[in-house]
Amino acid sequence: MSDDAPTTRESFRRRLQPISTAGPVSTLPDRVWTEEDWERIRRGYRARDMDQKWNAFVEGDVLFLHRSWTGRGIYEVSFTPVAGGGRRIVSAAVETDPERYRRTGDAYDCLMMELIISAIILGEPATELHARFRELHAATPGGNDLPAAAAQHSALGRRSDS
Repeated sequence: MSDDAPTTRESFRRRLQPISTAGPVSTLPDRVWTEEDWERIRRGYRARDMDQKWNAFVEGDVLFLHRSWTGRGIYEVSFTPVAGGGRRIVSAAVETDPERYRRTGDAYDCLMMELIISAIILGEPATELHARFRELHAATPGGNDLPAAAAQHSALGRRSDS
């Protein structure tokens, strides 16, 4: 597979596992992604080493986000076109089985979806989103048990070009 080829479900050697127990994410990012962003999102993302935590691919208007090590589906994010151009998230599902994913709430899931799309798939600096992650981590019970940078690396990993 060339680096220019889109990432698809078939791109992954490891068998991907769908979300086993889906729950809605009631808080969604407000951002409107440009058509150029959407084209890049549609190309997907494939982790290339152990420090990269996410794989992503699109089928139709749905972005599937899977953990790279386990192949487990964590988020399914549905986009729709908006008047004037671009795309917005209109609904999202998250894994709610605590054996597969430890949820901390909709605010965290909303932020994680936007961070994965912005920082990992699109490769944006996402400075404000990273700052919000650190604030949310600090406010989470037990959040000070693990330094924010370690928690962020565990949740997001890093891009191959970072």
